[in-house]
Amino acid sequence: QVHLEESGGGSVESGGSLRLSCDASGRSNSGYCIGWFRQIPGKEREGVASIDRRGTTTYAHSVKGRFTISQDNAEDTVYLQMNNLKPEDTATYYCGAGRGLGSRCLYDYIIDYWGKGAMVTVSS
Repeated sequence: QVHLEESGGGSVESGGSLRLSCDASGRSNSGYCIGWFRQIPGKEREGVASIDRRGTTTYAHSVKGRFTISQDNAEDTVYLQMNNLKPEDTATYYCGAGRGLGSRCLYDYIIDYWGKGAMVTVSS
C-alpha cells in the first residue's frame, strides 16, 4: 500500500517557479515508479514527469528543460521543480504510483495509487 500526498502548489506569475512535493509513504523498496500528472477541467490527464526505481527520469515534451523531477535517498519523497512557468501550466497536479520503468511511468493506466492533487495557477 502506497499513500501519496502532494504539497507545494500555489499561484505565481509567468516566469516564476514552484516546487511540488509528493510524500510517498510505503514506496521505499516497493519498485513503484512515481509520475507527476496534471489535469485541467474538461481535459484528459497528462503525464508531466516520472521517475522509476532505477532513477530514470522521463519528461513530457511540453515541460522538458523547465521541470525537474527528483527523489530523496529513501525514495519516499518525490519533488517536481517547476521553473519558467507559463499560464498553460495552470492545472491540478497529481502524483501517482505505479509499476513500470522509464517512459511507461508517464501513462496513467499503470497508476495504482493517486494523491488528492495540488493546484498550480500561473498568471500572465
